Amino acid sequence: MLATEIEAKPFLKWAGGKRQLLGQFELEYPLTLKNNEIKTYIEPFVGGGAVFFELTKHYNFEKIVLNDANHELINTYKSVKNEVDAVIERLKEMEEEYLPLETENRKEIYYARRDNFNDEKKELNFNQFTKAHIEHAAKFIFLNRTCFNGLYRQNQSGEFNVPIGRYKNPTICNEENLIAVSKALENVILTSGDFEKTEKYIEDQTFIYIDPPYRPLPGTKSFTKYARADFNEESQKRLADWAEKISEEAFLMLSNSNPKNTDSKDDFFEELYSEFDISEVSAKRSINSNAAKRGEITELVIKNYN
Repeated sequence: MLATEIEAKPFLKWAGGKRQLLGQFELEYPLTLKNNEIKTYIEPFVGGGAVFFELTKHYNFEKIVLNDANHELINTYKSVKNEVDAVIERLKEMEEEYLPLETENRKEIYYARRDNFNDEKKELNFNQFTKAHIEHAAKFIFLNRTCFNGLYRQNQSGEFNVPIGRYKNPTICNEENLIAVSKALENVILTSGDFEKTEKYIEDQTFIYIDPPYRPLPGTKSFTKYARADFNEESQKRLADWAEKISEEAFLMLSNSNPKNTDSKDDFFEELYSEFDISEVSAKRSINSNAAKRGEITELVIKNYN
């Protein structure tokens, strides 16, 4: 099978990724989608894109819009879409340099590359694509594949600060999948910014899947700073207001944490989405630093349709 014939799958690790939930999500999608009547598909928080890649295997859309507040992430999608050969070439160089090294030498390469990545961020204009953006995207993928748990986290200065992971033989350049991803993104509109900017793309028969940074579960450690600004409870409320505003224009499906995993009296989302349908799906997540307390939890699926 040629590389361009394989099915594209997420090329980045992403905290809270939805690959494990895709089978359950299939039961939650609107009938209009299953009947192939949806013309426009929008993701305001694309992240690793698991739902996008899965839906495009089964459904035909006239328009697809993928957005994220993380400019470096969208730059990486754009680079893979438009300059996949150059991205692959650079990743192969990084992989050949990194993999033969012992642990201490790997650390030296990783942290030097992380510093370079953060320096580049300060200079790049993400509204004007250049060859420098391709190099930045290759570093993004390298760091994602070699950092701890594939996290993307920023400090108060907006610098990527995730430490190196402990992988013996990480896949840094999956050439076949990157080519397939580039093909899958061929006609996709990629935008970077606040979720509300995707509203202008809503047309007749639109399905919007909304996967914001999750509200941290009470009593657990989590983070919502994967872009320069925190996605806090006020942001969750603003998102709910926006969802209500556009609920007459499109089919909406949202994901979020279920606070009742740790506090049975926490009705945060029931109150925010009182006019929506709320159901639960099962997920295996690490929500506790104590390994004995990790395991299956439930997450919420919030819809404006039955």
